[in-house]
Amino acid sequence: MDRTWETIQEKTFTKWVNSKLTIKDITPISDLNREISDGVRLIQLLEIIGDTSLGKYNKNPKMRIQRVENVNKALEFIKHRGVSLTNIGAEDIVDANLKLILGMIWTIILRFTIADISEEGLTAKEGLLLWCQRKTAPYAEVDVRDFTYSWQDGLAFCALIHRHRPDLLDYDSLDKSNRHANTALAFDVAATHLDIAKLLDVEDVCDIQKPDERSIMTYVALYFHAFSHLDKVEIAGRRVAKFAEVMQSAWDMEHDYERRVEQLMKNVNDRKTVWANSRFDGSYSDAKRQSAEFNNYKSSEKRKWVSEKSDLDSLLGNIQTKLKTYELQPYHPPAGLTLTDLDKVWQGLLAAEVQRYKSINDKIRDIKENLRKSFAQSANNFQKNLESILQVLSKLDGELDAQLETVKGLSVKLGSLDNSLSRIEEIDAQCREANIEENDYTVFSVDDLRFELELVKQSVNKKSSFIENQIVSRSMTNLTPAQLEEFESTFRHFDRDSTNTLNTYEFKAALASLGIFHNDDEWEATFNQMTDGQSEATFEQFIIYMINVTEDKTSPDQLRQSFKIVAGDKPFVTELDLKRSLLPENVVSYLKETMPSSQGVNDGYDYSKYLDQVFKG
Repeated sequence: MDRTWETIQEKTFTKWVNSKLTIKDITPISDLNREISDGVRLIQLLEIIGDTSLGKYNKNPKMRIQRVENVNKALEFIKHRGVSLTNIGAEDIVDANLKLILGMIWTIILRFTIADISEEGLTAKEGLLLWCQRKTAPYAEVDVRDFTYSWQDGLAFCALIHRHRPDLLDYDSLDKSNRHANTALAFDVAATHLDIAKLLDVEDVCDIQKPDERSIMTYVALYFHAFSHLDKVEIAGRRVAKFAEVMQSAWDMEHDYERRVEQLMKNVNDRKTVWANSRFDGSYSDAKRQSAEFNNYKSSEKRKWVSEKSDLDSLLGNIQTKLKTYELQPYHPPAGLTLTDLDKVWQGLLAAEVQRYKSINDKIRDIKENLRKSFAQSANNFQKNLESILQVLSKLDGELDAQLETVKGLSVKLGSLDNSLSRIEEIDAQCREANIEENDYTVFSVDDLRFELELVKQSVNKKSSFIENQIVSRSMTNLTPAQLEEFESTFRHFDRDSTNTLNTYEFKAALASLGIFHNDDEWEATFNQMTDGQSEATFEQFIIYMINVTEDKTSPDQLRQSFKIVAGDKPFVTELDLKRSLLPENVVSYLKETMPSSQGVNDGYDYSKYLDQVFKG
């Protein structure tokens, strides 16, 4: 009977046990069969990987009954952690039954290293296999179908390293036919740079007909855990970069608003000064010339200002909406540059326009009063309706869905104004037929009203589009169609009974296949909260959870934790920390300019103080 598998397993499992014992500087073992049998090293191993104490035990057992007691304590702990040990008793271990000892160690590896295990271990195996397949998919020479033959050429090991750390290994330069060199290279790089113990020898993989499945799984699981940590740092870096981009975008919008308000106020005051200094010479031609200049102002310069004022209203509303979406402090324009200040200047302009227009009209008397009043009343009411719509638009606040409903109501109201404009055009045609060229009761022409109506329509449409985009951003953030497809396929893969639900083991295995790891202590509370205490999670709950995990929109606590990860648990972050987390150069520069320096630390920045400043209290 071929016992090669047993020899390889014994060697691999011995190395695995020693890799854990060295964490606590415990003397390693050389004979797994003999040195495990008294229960001492077994208990020490379980205390390390279980991060707990098993209580008192016989540290130097002399009698068989003491060894049995030790092993029983270890087996009870394993069972307490939800692992069923079939046909394995304390006496089997004490009697050094190698086959059963290997089975027990394998069960421990499944439970405490791969972490996502069903009673038979199928979920752990398939979840780990799916992770390997996804990570090696871009490599044409690699086809991971199992944990035996698929690893014999060493390329799968090299591909896993290159996918996560391309700086450690030049995959393209490998001699794809040299299985021994490829396997040895992967083992050496993993041990030297990734702190992955060499549980296997090259000949254990390359020189036997069928590599031992359990040994390969044990070793590959170390890759999974090593790269899960790298993924966490990368996610934290992306989260910080996204936050910095949002802050910089808001900062740019605020400064653009202040510059444009200041310029618009200056233009208005300059125009009012020109009108205040103008004089009539008493001639009809002079009055007509000044009338033509005024009309030209309304159709060119004034329209640009109306458009700019409307855009400024929308810009300030968009700034506040953006800040509120990310739960940041609201923006307060500097004194003298608020919308109230702008409205005062604007009302002064409107008053000056009325005075200017009236002073011109006083020079032209041949007016038919009834048509003038009729036209003026209709035009003024029309403009007031437009203004009321703009006021509602500029004061929008509250939940995005409610804002969108309000904007849709304004669109309906705008539709009725088209009929009103047609009636005003009919009155205007009658005035032109009567050669009426002036009207003291309104400053609005049909062209003005048509222009402002279209402008208001554009404002409403722009606002609607903006809010809809914010709703999409709020609900989906960085979740792409490709991510949705990946999450759905993963859910279906682990929904074995086609109930469209996942139990806690299936859910955790699905997360593991996506590279997301939870420890036992936090997982039970997380699962109960997500499912409202139910034993099964629905597809909707799974997608919502994945959105929360991958969301670039960040809560203050999440962001604070991300900065802490980037800083390597230090209370301050350095420029080197930011660059190591792969933040873009412009983001690093922006954070250096805006974050306060950390007291007593050169090149250190106090990210906690910075977050306290930008987030609501």
